[in-house]
Amino acid sequence: MNLYDCKILLVDDNTELAEMTKGILQKHGYGTVFTAENCGEGMKLFLEESPDLVILDVMLPDGDGFTLFRKMREDSMIPILFLSAKDEDNDRLFGLGLGADDYITKPFLPEELVLRVGAILKRSYFRQGNREEGQLCLSGRKISFENATVEYRGQTTTLTAKELLLLKKLAANRGNIVTFDALCQAVWNDNYYGYENSLMVHIRHLREKIENDPSHPEWILTARGIGYRLAKESVS
Repeated sequence: MNLYDCKILLVDDNTELAEMTKGILQKHGYGTVFTAENCGEGMKLFLEESPDLVILDVMLPDGDGFTLFRKMREDSMIPILFLSAKDEDNDRLFGLGLGADDYITKPFLPEELVLRVGAILKRSYFRQGNREEGQLCLSGRKISFENATVEYRGQTTTLTAKELLLLKKLAANRGNIVTFDALCQAVWNDNYYGYENSLMVHIRHLREKIENDPSHPEWILTARGIGYRLAKESVS
């Protein structure tokens, strides 16, 4: 996946500003930008198009961006950036506290938006020094780190940003235990405390995409109380 192939969803009820923002992003190479004017339309596009990044306004006609953020994060951990006229410190801190990747206030400099979008996408999908070349092949599944995909029996499944980072970290240490803290540092740049449930959820979803039987994993093995490891050979 190329940086500029990433799909971006912009949810903002200010049509004129949304079109301007879309134009800025497209001018700088981001070819696929979807726009929505409210929470309902935004969630519909989110589920249908599976964007790689969401830019989300806080004040929307049928709800608020914070609530929509929570709904999106129930389904996926893709990066989300708040772009809002609400510049109060409490709102900014609340948005970041929810787990948003960034928070920009209106009005904004076009160059700043482009730089922040690029930084988030690179951090989420294209981390330097952590881009193993080639593919993993697990139980007949071809996993591409570059494309963040799993191919199996003619079907292609996309890995989320967090799933990709987890699998990269495990693959870089294949055969060895990777601690909970090390995995959380790789994915959230933070220690394990507070991410216990999130890590378990992402591991479960990753197993669903690469294991024949996620309930009895052959590849992503649990080291109870310590972490996980990616097996060098199937345990079956």
